[in-house]
Amino acid sequence: MAPKLMLIEDDPLLASTLTATLAVDNQRIERIGDGGEALARLSIDHDYDLILLDLNLPTRSGLDVLAALRSRDRQTPVLILTARAAIEDRVRGLDLGADDYLAKPFALDELEARVRALLRRRQNDQSESTSLGSLQLDRHRQHFMLGDTALPLPPREHRLLACLMRYAGEPVDKARLLEDAFAGESVGENAIEVYVHRLRRRLAGSDVTLRTVRGIGYLLEAE
Repeated sequence: MAPKLMLIEDDPLLASTLTATLAVDNQRIERIGDGGEALARLSIDHDYDLILLDLNLPTRSGLDVLAALRSRDRQTPVLILTARAAIEDRVRGLDLGADDYLAKPFALDELEARVRALLRRRQNDQSESTSLGSLQLDRHRQHFMLGDTALPLPPREHRLLACLMRYAGEPVDKARLLEDAFAGESVGENAIEVYVHRLRRRLAGSDVTLRTVRGIGYLLEAE
């Protein structure tokens, strides 16, 4: 069944554009333009696969909606879409449990890529294991296999590789890796390069490649 998305956005023109864009990928879109209405809808059981959430909303803010959602639902991915550029708003949204953040104005193809990545992550998280070529992550036991061989990794390399697997097939920049894999830890961009170098050596000779996409970030893919 096609993924079902809730778009919480009060700008009718932008909402119409986003609905048309995402519908091309056969996604079902339900649009709500009011924070209070969205809060009420999400306070009961729902079947949304992804929520796209603006922060500047009538009656109740997007942060209010997010906080209420996360008090009872930790699983449904939330992508914040907002014109707010202040770092405080971004940090607050992520601290409240948002999965990703896209500041307006944004390119529609970037939005589509973020949506695909979050939907893929949700599908992966609902299964006990994730595979990419001969690389497999057992989520229950929290270990990697490369073919028939266990791939023991130090904690930070494990988190980095797990993050890259969630975005498999999509280039990921260092900032996003720092947020997703090392949130709350003191890890610099130079350390990311070191961990990537080590992971490349561990994956050498397999059908899984970790390569650098110049000017963008890193891409994990299978042959």
